[in-house]
Amino acid sequence: MTSRGPTEAAARSGRRPGNPDTKELILTAARNQFADSGFERTSVRSIAAEAGVDSALVHHYFGTKRALFLAAVDMPVDPQVILSAVLDAPIEEIGELLLRGVLGVWESPQGTAVLAAFRAAISGESTGLVSNFLTEVILRELVGRVDEPPGSGQLRATLVASQLSGLLITRYLLRLEPIASLSVDEVVVLIGPTVQRYLTGAVG
Repeated sequence: MTSRGPTEAAARSGRRPGNPDTKELILTAARNQFADSGFERTSVRSIAAEAGVDSALVHHYFGTKRALFLAAVDMPVDPQVILSAVLDAPIEEIGELLLRGVLGVWESPQGTAVLAAFRAAISGESTGLVSNFLTEVILRELVGRVDEPPGSGQLRATLVASQLSGLLITRYLLRLEPIASLSVDEVVVLIGPTVQRYLTGAVG
């Protein structure tokens, strides 16, 4: 009796073995599910099932669900870089620090790649990825800090997401003047107070 090799076993179980197309199948499934269900409600298991692969293969290619999400939106910068300074800051300073962090990424050497990823996301069919990226990846960890009164944190995060996405589109995609030519300091002076008000001011 001959033993089955891994390829035959994978074929008999209905799972796709590793091949050059597997990674793209996983990414396609991830984009679909993250756009439809968001980051929190999407599981690695459900992505693997849609892609027709084993969950272990998803982890093999991408490591964590967070890393898979970043790959799905083709974002070259981990938002944790932005949040690291913000999360430990005094609450009255987080609006300015968040705005500086986001603008700093777009003004950095990675800015061209970030712009390309953002443009592709909002011009394609998976626009839900953009909103989920802003609210569930960049701003998710802030919700608990600004949830006052209780239950307002998600609304605050969404308001900030709307402000940031509008600013990024105006400044970097449409390049509308004079916003496009303002320095980061000037943008922070003009828009920072609004971001801070969304985070800690009265709502409702």
